[in-house]
Amino acid sequence: MPTDSPARWSAIILAAGQGTRMKSKRPKVLHEIAGHALVCWVVQAALDAGASRCLVVVGHGRDDVERVLSTRFGERVEMVLQAEQRGTGDAVRSAIEADASLEGRVLVLYGDCPLIPAALLRSLVEKSDRAGADLGLVTATLSDPRGYGRIVRDATGRVHRIVEDRDCSAAERSIDEVNPGLYAIRAGFLRESIARLTPDNAQAQIYLTDVVALAAERGEVLDLEGDMTELTGVNDQRDLALASATRRRRMAEELARGGVQIANLDSLYVDAECEIEPGASLGANVHLRGRCLVRAGARIDVGCVLTNVAVDKDAHVLPYTVATDSSIGEGAQVGPFSHLRPDTRLGPRSKVGNFSETKKTTLGEGSKVNHLSYVGNGEIGERVNIGAGTIFCNYDGEQKHTTVLEDGVFIGSDTQLVAPVTVARGAYVASGTTVTEDVPADALAISRTKQENKEGYAARLRARLRRKKKR
Repeated sequence: MPTDSPARWSAIILAAGQGTRMKSKRPKVLHEIAGHALVCWVVQAALDAGASRCLVVVGHGRDDVERVLSTRFGERVEMVLQAEQRGTGDAVRSAIEADASLEGRVLVLYGDCPLIPAALLRSLVEKSDRAGADLGLVTATLSDPRGYGRIVRDATGRVHRIVEDRDCSAAERSIDEVNPGLYAIRAGFLRESIARLTPDNAQAQIYLTDVVALAAERGEVLDLEGDMTELTGVNDQRDLALASATRRRRMAEELARGGVQIANLDSLYVDAECEIEPGASLGANVHLRGRCLVRAGARIDVGCVLTNVAVDKDAHVLPYTVATDSSIGEGAQVGPFSHLRPDTRLGPRSKVGNFSETKKTTLGEGSKVNHLSYVGNGEIGERVNIGAGTIFCNYDGEQKHTTVLEDGVFIGSDTQLVAPVTVARGAYVASGTTVTEDVPADALAISRTKQENKEGYAARLRARLRRKKKR
């Protein structure tokens, strides 16, 4: 009987296939879009739609798929093994047989459809319940329906059955209404009908689509029209790239509507776990990967690639900076063409300039590493100036050592600091110095050789070289 509100319902997600058209060793459902595996997008959509349970049918690459899902969702997902891939109907049978307690309505969907909106899933379940239908499904219309099962309707316009592409007659092949593969099925009916399925088709597989005809025999099949741009599955690398572009564009538009300044909606790459506050600015071809945090007022300029980086308010990351597992303080400036390697911590209003590299280093408030320097394993205080071409010699061939520069230190250009070494507060290191011992507070360290000028030597040298050249 029809009901006014849906009871608790479960989702079965089919993720056992190999995906040979991907031409990859990785299971198809583990290929990623915006930092999440395809199957994770589908599971999240089902949970967001209100699924009380989520069963994922695994097979090819089982261990890897289970590890990814368990890491992300924990106990919110349950794994079911399809030991032998014998079709979609057999996959659902594996889930049904693994859990006799499934009741209410069961939503069945594929694990390679990363753009499915939760609202559509919720609507399908609710409308199927209100209609009291044994089975509800989503249909869509395509100008080129090749590869998809066709929706065959009876004379009254009701869904009668689904015919897979390989099994279509000439007349059926001309039908442009297709089956995207989304079903909301009453659990009791699903058990009964699954038991009746046989592999009597061109592929000798057990088709879940045959359940539709069985439901039509008993009563009306509820159908809900969907948008194929949201329902398309990923079958090869081209599909993956197209789905990724669609997802990126949606995320960029959502950020822009929320107050983030986006230079180019089509060239922004932001992973799903990143957080960008209103008032931040993102340039063209910016990549934010993993779990980045960009505070209000921060500017990430063209071509930057940040992975697990926190950028505080009013900081400016100049073009083509690469940073990983680091933090950039309030009002700090980085780049252009800088490289912040893991465990770099830049304090407020600090600066790392062009072609400089840092690693496992803390840079205090107002301190500067302006040009062409390597700063690794450093503890740098406030208001420190590190001149161009400075090198922290932190590795002795066996282990890394720390260089400490206390507040107010000035390091001249072309300096080498051989760790472990400490330059105390207010000290000055002359340009061209190699520092191998600690420098006391307010002292001057200088180790270069004394300059000697030989009058007229350059002219005599040039004359001698010319004579050699003429020989």
